[in-house]
Amino acid sequence: MPTWFELISPFLIGGMSGCTATTFVQPMDTVKVRIQVRSELKGQGQAVNVNTLEIIKDIVKTEGPFGFYKGIGAALLRQVTYATTRLGLYRAIDDHYKRTHGRSMIFWERCLASSFSGFVGSIVGNPADLCLVRFQADTLLPEAQRRNYKNVFDALYRIVSEEGLITLWRGSLPTVIRAIAMNLSMLTTYDQIKDIIVSLHGKGKEDYSDKLLSSAAAGIGCAIASLPPDNLKTKLQRMKKDPTTGQFPYKNIGDCFLKTISREGVTGLWVGLPVFYTRVGPHAMITLLVQDTLTQMWNPPKPKN
Repeated sequence: MPTWFELISPFLIGGMSGCTATTFVQPMDTVKVRIQVRSELKGQGQAVNVNTLEIIKDIVKTEGPFGFYKGIGAALLRQVTYATTRLGLYRAIDDHYKRTHGRSMIFWERCLASSFSGFVGSIVGNPADLCLVRFQADTLLPEAQRRNYKNVFDALYRIVSEEGLITLWRGSLPTVIRAIAMNLSMLTTYDQIKDIIVSLHGKGKEDYSDKLLSSAAAGIGCAIASLPPDNLKTKLQRMKKDPTTGQFPYKNIGDCFLKTISREGVTGLWVGLPVFYTRVGPHAMITLLVQDTLTQMWNPPKPKN
């Protein structure tokens, strides 16, 4: 029978791993959101620059170095909710398999577990994710239309009071799709490639180089699989009603998908992929490596009788 600490440790480790990674990659996440927002504006006929270096220069010039950490409170809250749930739940399921079946999950079981964990985590983390997107995109709005949230708690309060509780889950469908794609490509890929590498070199157990290579492959898979839903999620979460018509620019995720392709082309779904990878790839690698390190520290292998 597992102890209470063994039951909660996957969730504690998951949250700590996600927050550690986010602290390092938040600047690139801010740049990624700005690229997606500007690409949308460019598709609507506005003269905006979507060049990555120009966006970085603009942030430094207009907001200073701390502009890259716009919404860091929301980003960390997102990891406390989202990463804690999606990473912790997956490892908890894997631990359960090891206790009850004497083995780790096989490929299709990992696919199901990672997809389910991503789904639950995205629902829990969507309110903080919504706040984060709005913080990062706020300076791109005309000054009169900016929301100017003071902090993540002010954002949550104002969103509920001004737009209704259900607004906290705006864009949740692409968030769910993104989370499933990310968890599936990240956790399943990481564990599966580690198993393959270990079986090939015949050491019987993984070493740090195995983890590094597996996490790098997982990061590439994450970026490619999760960028399209991330792009749609950003557009849905930041949108405001047109002051003239009183209508939102997108009716739903399907409408957003079709309009994005129409205005920006199919490749518009992957706009900013290099920047997105510099955010998602290292985030996945740091998260997975920190998670494995903390798991070994807190739950060392039990000696055999």
